[in-house]
Amino acid sequence: MKVFIQNEAGSRIKHRHNEKTLEPKGETTVSRPYPLPYGFILNTNAEDGLNVDCFVITKRSLKTGEIVECEPIGLMEQIENDKQDHNVLAFIIGEREELDQQLKRALTDFVIHVFDHVPGNIIVVGEFLDREAALQHMAAHAEASSMVTHSSRS
Repeated sequence: MKVFIQNEAGSRIKHRHNEKTLEPKGETTVSRPYPLPYGFILNTNAEDGLNVDCFVITKRSLKTGEIVECEPIGLMEQIENDKQDHNVLAFIIGEREELDQQLKRALTDFVIHVFDHVPGNIIVVGEFLDREAALQHMAAHAEASSMVTHSSRS
């Protein structure tokens, strides 16, 4: 899967793009720095009308606008203002990073507090699910013109 990096790890700048054309639309400052590179999976359609969101678990410094080839390893359930807004968790092909309890806590804390500056915004984090759940989520949200394949890589 190809992930467009929208926001850099360590930055409090949230970039906005047209997620279909990748054209920049502006930026805002958020309440917490991104713990990991964050973006969206190309050729997907999520419930919010945007693409499926994705955190890339890597030690690499990925820049806004980069497109990286990734492999899903899990799914972080998230509900924002009563709407499903789950995040796929992935690593870059050829890398193997660990999704441990410390990283899960950091992601949970970030997601719950990233929009503290937006009055009335309510975000709830559910469970961290496995790779199969991520693959199913991606397949359910694939654009009609693209195919998500299930690979046997572990």
